[in-house]
Amino acid sequence: MSSGTHAASAAEPVGAEYVDGYLPDDDVLAAARARAADLGCAPLASGAGATLRFLAATLGARAVVEVGTGVGVSGLHLLRGMAPDGVLTSIDLEPEYQRAARKTFLEAGIPPGRTRLIVGRALDVLPRLTPGGYDLVFIDATRIEFPSYYEKGVSLLRRGGIIAFHNVLAGGRVADPSRRDPETLALREVARAMREDERLVPALLPVGGGLLVAAVG
Repeated sequence: MSSGTHAASAAEPVGAEYVDGYLPDDDVLAAARARAADLGCAPLASGAGATLRFLAATLGARAVVEVGTGVGVSGLHLLRGMAPDGVLTSIDLEPEYQRAARKTFLEAGIPPGRTRLIVGRALDVLPRLTPGGYDLVFIDATRIEFPSYYEKGVSLLRRGGIIAFHNVLAGGRVADPSRRDPETLALREVARAMREDERLVPALLPVGGGLLVAAVG
């Protein structure tokens, strides 16, 4: 039993690398990642991006909200999975990130009318969006604010819609009971709230830094 546990543990990094390499980045995504490195912005891993594209395609998503535009890596995955007439609303505090994202979308051939980029604080912007009007809400922003994003994000979803939080495992800190810093506590809080919310059907997916997802039942 002990040797099997050690073998599985040792294989985990290789498995993660295999998952991220299963659908490798094309030239547009590779260029976007290079811009992210220049700006000090960490984009989500390829495996998490592929999962977002899959979710958007499964939903036939036409209206998606993203909190945390970055340089457009996650947004491009979402747009590629959405319906051809789907519109991505993406919110970020950093105008420079959104300028980089526009370049990513342009290089990918995404028509300008399919994106609505909003510069601002998401907790101020989300209440102005249409309740029940969205198929998918993706959160990749300040993790200490995840519990606040949770309630506002769920209110935006139609029945059957999906909310997704990126990087909820925080490099393993969430699973370590000795970690009690505010960010880790916030991640545990949102995971507990989604698990206990009777409106939702949740799952924790081991892609990227951990993708916490839930569908509105």
